[in-house]
Amino acid sequence: MIKKPNFAGSFYPEDYTDLSNLLESYAPDKPIKPKTNALGLLLPHAAYFCSGEVAYKTLISYNLENTLVILGTHHSLSGAPFATSCAEGWQTPFGVAAIDTEFVKNISQESKYIEVDENAFNEEHSIEIQIPLLQYIKNKFNFIPILISEAEKEIYKAIALDIIKTAKDLKRNITIIASGDLTHYESQTQAEYKDAEAIKAILQLDGDKLLKIKNKLNISMCAGAPTYTMLYASKQLGAKKAELIMYNTSAAVTNDFGSVVGYAGIGVS
Repeated sequence: MIKKPNFAGSFYPEDYTDLSNLLESYAPDKPIKPKTNALGLLLPHAAYFCSGEVAYKTLISYNLENTLVILGTHHSLSGAPFATSCAEGWQTPFGVAAIDTEFVKNISQESKYIEVDENAFNEEHSIEIQIPLLQYIKNKFNFIPILISEAEKEIYKAIALDIIKTAKDLKRNITIIASGDLTHYESQTQAEYKDAEAIKAILQLDGDKLLKIKNKLNISMCAGAPTYTMLYASKQLGAKKAELIMYNTSAAVTNDFGSVVGYAGIGVS
């Protein structure tokens, strides 16, 4: 089974040429040499015209492994709270991106939390939005989609360890991508302040601090669950540092500074 796109034509162009031209517009004038191999990434997942440049410039700043575990925010909460896909691949305007079905089978059988549930993806954009970007930049890869709902951090840790064990058992080198945005629908001033505090914790590779700051400042970010899971897994895999590649808000496009969404692109290595 090949999963059809749900958000082509809304979050990103459904026409091949239009999509290619849009992504090409994000390319820097001079090619960027990747810094190193990424163990983890935080990428935003809004419509491309708002957050696509942040995601694009973050992706081209690192080498990615050929197996990508994409952790998506589970906004819709339909289906299983921690879900993976039973499809063989996902269709986009660039063609079919293949899922590592062996990885999916293994982790869904071994994990206490992750279930195969295609219905969980029907109304969820957080992973789909990353696929055309990855196809354009990396071209050849397999991926594992996993939706993460808000839960106790012990569950995030367990899922992170499930990912690592499955990768080890199957001899996969992985990059873990957390798909999520930061502050939602607050003023530019408030968003910049709150997001700076959240980013500081992420750059310290401190998931516990991130969740504490999120709660203390009441940050309306949807990136908490996948980012914590990505950070915990990356640290287990030997991550030593994180770097902010780009930050902006929706106001850069909309000019509405009274109600913005924050976007950060961060690499972990």
